[in-house]
Amino acid sequence: MAVKYNQWRAMWAITRASIKAIFRSPSAVVFTLAFPLIFILVFGFIGGSGVAVKVGVDKASDTTNGIYTQLKGFKNLRLITDMAQEQMEEDLRKGRLVAILRIDADLSIDSGSAAFGTPAYRADSGSAPPAFKVHVKTSTASGENTGLLFNILSGSINNLDNNVYPRPTVAQIVPEEVPGRAYKRIDFILPGQLGFSLLSAAVFGTAFLFFSLRQTLVLKRFFATPINRLYIILGEALARLLFQSFGSVIIIGIGYFFFGFTLINGFATFLEMLTLCLFGLIVFMGFGFVVSGIAKTESTIPPLANIVTLPQFLLAGTFFSVDVFPSWLQPICKIMPLTYLNDALRKIAFEGLHLWDVWPQIGVLSLWGIVIYAVAIKVFKWE
Repeated sequence: MAVKYNQWRAMWAITRASIKAIFRSPSAVVFTLAFPLIFILVFGFIGGSGVAVKVGVDKASDTTNGIYTQLKGFKNLRLITDMAQEQMEEDLRKGRLVAILRIDADLSIDSGSAAFGTPAYRADSGSAPPAFKVHVKTSTASGENTGLLFNILSGSINNLDNNVYPRPTVAQIVPEEVPGRAYKRIDFILPGQLGFSLLSAAVFGTAFLFFSLRQTLVLKRFFATPINRLYIILGEALARLLFQSFGSVIIIGIGYFFFGFTLINGFATFLEMLTLCLFGLIVFMGFGFVVSGIAKTESTIPPLANIVTLPQFLLAGTFFSVDVFPSWLQPICKIMPLTYLNDALRKIAFEGLHLWDVWPQIGVLSLWGIVIYAVAIKVFKWE
């Protein structure tokens, strides 16, 4: 009695062989792990320190006064004191320095002791002149950081004025702080890199794989066996799902344990992110099937795949929010599938939403999946 051919066992055999091949492929490791991890490490070490305003301090500047002391306390202000004057001037012209600062004691004021290093004012003066003159030399290359520097200077001088010359105020600020979570840079960058890793691996990996199987006649050899064509695709797809799951776990784990990536609901959030990653991978694999079907030679695969991946890498909120792009470009950004995967991952990780709460994003991804697989069925070639 003939034993019925086991399609599932054959599929698992293809899956195991494909996983071994993936781990031996340098390009698969680069796109899945190395490439996104490099960006995560870079942005993770940068952290959320914000913009650092570099200001040169003139050699003739008075650095013993209260103004200079307060300026040293600003974390986003970097005072350069160990640079030659000529180099400062050159860096100012090239925009490397925002300004050159020189603080001089006003010689029209009698010297004396006062709080915060401020000289005493003459009693016979009609109106008290400033104790110091703050000379700020900028250039047209300084950019918008000039405004930030002047805000810092004004704030420091106002603080000293209030301490030395207390005066009535027309309004009083009443601070009130509520509990909240700091949105770190890694909370934005990691989901974007995770999404792009899935997109790149799905498109390039699937396209190269099935083109190679077709060119080397491996698919034709499969046809000589009883295995169904559907199980061939399922076996290869399952191998990529397992490998990408491994990559996603590594990326999320490094972000969480080393850079404080937010998983608001802990392990439950991690599982929901992983589920969403696998769904996105299935959708993105459709693009790989299309590319492998329309590519005439192996050398045409990278340009075709880049047409799919590169615009999404730049415009789908991978590094920057879609809102920072010009208004005419945002509609283009908002039709890209990677935009919705990135957005859903961030909402789940940081805001604590669940899969059923991000159904609009999943819905758009599903529509993309239906469309792209309909195209893939038309253009995919077995021989």
